[in-house]
Amino acid sequence: MEENAALLESVRKKARVWLGKEYDNETRIRVQALLDQDDPAELIESFYKDLEFGTGGLRGIMGVGTNRMNIYTVGAATQGLSNYLLKEFVDLAQIKVVIGHDCRNNSRLFAEISANIFSANGIKVYLFDDLRPTPEISYAIRKLGCQSGIILTASHNPKEYNGYKAYWDDGAQMIAPHDKNTIAEVNRIRNAGDIRFKGRKELIEIIGKEMDDRYIRDLKTLSLSPEEIRRHHDLKIVYTPIHGTGVRLIPETLRAYGFTNIIHVPEQDVVSGDFPTVVSPNPEEPAAMALAVEKAKATDADLVLASDPDADRVGAAVKNDAGEWMQVNGNQTALLLVYYLITRRKESDRLQGKEYIVKTIVTTETVRAVAEQNGVEIYDVYTGFKWIADVIRKNEGKKTFIGGGEESYGFLCEDFVRDKDAVSACCILAEATAWAKDRGLSLYQLLQQIYLEYGYSKEVNISVVKKGKSGAEEIEAMMKNYREHPLTEIAGSKVTALYDYVSLKGRSCADGEVFSLNMPTTSNVLQYHTEDGTKISIRPSGTEPKIKFYCEVHATVKTIHDIPQAEQTALEKVEQIKASLGI
Repeated sequence: MEENAALLESVRKKARVWLGKEYDNETRIRVQALLDQDDPAELIESFYKDLEFGTGGLRGIMGVGTNRMNIYTVGAATQGLSNYLLKEFVDLAQIKVVIGHDCRNNSRLFAEISANIFSANGIKVYLFDDLRPTPEISYAIRKLGCQSGIILTASHNPKEYNGYKAYWDDGAQMIAPHDKNTIAEVNRIRNAGDIRFKGRKELIEIIGKEMDDRYIRDLKTLSLSPEEIRRHHDLKIVYTPIHGTGVRLIPETLRAYGFTNIIHVPEQDVVSGDFPTVVSPNPEEPAAMALAVEKAKATDADLVLASDPDADRVGAAVKNDAGEWMQVNGNQTALLLVYYLITRRKESDRLQGKEYIVKTIVTTETVRAVAEQNGVEIYDVYTGFKWIADVIRKNEGKKTFIGGGEESYGFLCEDFVRDKDAVSACCILAEATAWAKDRGLSLYQLLQQIYLEYGYSKEVNISVVKKGKSGAEEIEAMMKNYREHPLTEIAGSKVTALYDYVSLKGRSCADGEVFSLNMPTTSNVLQYHTEDGTKISIRPSGTEPKIKFYCEVHATVKTIHDIPQAEQTALEKVEQIKASLGI
């Protein structure tokens, strides 16, 4: 009880600061209303901690308070980033940044306020005239020679959320030392009085169509099968932006590639931060894809494509041999894209021996099989595209990047963008469909062929949601328990190796040998490998109130007809894995 009373008093003290004259009248009224409520739950959630400017920026529920997305938390982030840029580029005559935003409520407001703050600090701002895909912000940073950039987006989170992603001069999200240094500067902003809100209009330049045109021109250079597209230009492609930023650029880029039969989902072409047709605008979830699949059934389409609100994640659905539509998960998307990019290059004598792909440690190992059996180097990195971008940066001018992806529906086909890109991924998936059709295969049948050639794998991701302060504590306790009581057997198969990315140590369970994990920094991930080839990864989400379990089960299939039984056996195995993990 004393602890609760102390917390409430601490929260009330923090909230009263927001009643000061540095804060606008509407904010003061809303904070006072929270202080006056009999139930302090919302007050506590709004102020019990500061919304952390983490290594990827900010993400949180919109509202007043230190633990909410609002003009003051966004303002503190921008002022802190400005302060760091001014220190880091002190000898530069003009520091420049790009600002973009998605369709979310308040995204334009936060973008304009950020533009004012950057410019108030003497920083040149290129502000997009309207919503734009996240990858285009990364592209524009590089094209305009900027030192940084931000986009206001909460990606695929529910409508209550917004977020703030910060980039460095290579167009990638910041990593050490810039992430930690920026965080330190943001943490030095104590209240609204430390933020320069009054902008300088002469330092803010609006950009738009010209950058779109440059981006699309460069995306066209990725095409590997223009002849196949010409022969199958009228593929029926259903596309949905799920109310977000892909609404114009993805159909436009598909047309630039040569596809002429793009079928829209009118209800979801409506740009709205309320996401009126879905509970969650996440292409991972079948409900978000349902309207597009219905449109595909009605039009007898060949392919369904979707992008999340900021158009960095790609979703797809294909028709199986029974004529039923099935969603392609993120691992399968990465597998299809890697297979196509490597195979097509091999066919056209474009593999020179210096190519590489990148995947995250929780992404399917079948991608590794495709790469290695074709002489393409593969890198394993942490979850988050900043790590894929880091590998690209380190290999620039030495090796050729041909693709990188993660299980969470993100893929990048080009090196002139340094974040996942649903615009290019949609185009290359459509092109792979045309290429497959030229060989008498549907995209579904192509996936079956890959399994036959490289081995079957089934990946199932399980998320356990734990909201709020108590939820964060539960997740922490779960990770502690898994570390202190490591499993020796999972679903009847012996654990052969355990990797702990916090200590950067791996342990072979057969002989107890401990070895180092070659990673650039630590991460709160545990990974089990078992005798039968199963891989289990456990990590708390960095952007959502959940702990994630990534299960990957393998099987050998001799014919296409063996795949349904392999899938059923794998699903049964996943249930056993859940029991072993206690979830």
